[in-house]
Amino acid sequence: MTYEPRATTSIDTAGRAESAPQKVVIVNGSAAVLELVETVLEAGHYDVVFVESSEHAYSQIKRVLPNLVILCVRVDDHEALQVLSMLKLDDETRGIPVMTYATELDGPSSEEELPDTSATEMFTAKPAVWMN
Repeated sequence: MTYEPRATTSIDTAGRAESAPQKVVIVNGSAAVLELVETVLEAGHYDVVFVESSEHAYSQIKRVLPNLVILCVRVDDHEALQVLSMLKLDDETRGIPVMTYATELDGPSSEEELPDTSATEMFTAKPAVWMN
């Protein structure tokens, strides 16, 4: 079985066709990133499902069959790469687009040790790799 986008259409009470919201699964995100992404996606009327760790991500993605997966890949977390591999090897989930991003390892614990950066420097552009 291969993945096909599930953009469905329903009819509202006035007889107009309206599209069902698309589903997005976000895995392993930090609180700051999750808050930002959730705000943007909910404004676009996406159904957002959060999965806290890679440990249960694959089973949740198989259950939800989202239109997009956003996966945080940390250097110290090999499970995220396993989730990505499993999704691309499974005929049912192979066609689901997966957007990956990386975050820094846990850094200094006190504010005195933090570098002086502005809010605009929170994200650094990295080259994207597509696996589809």
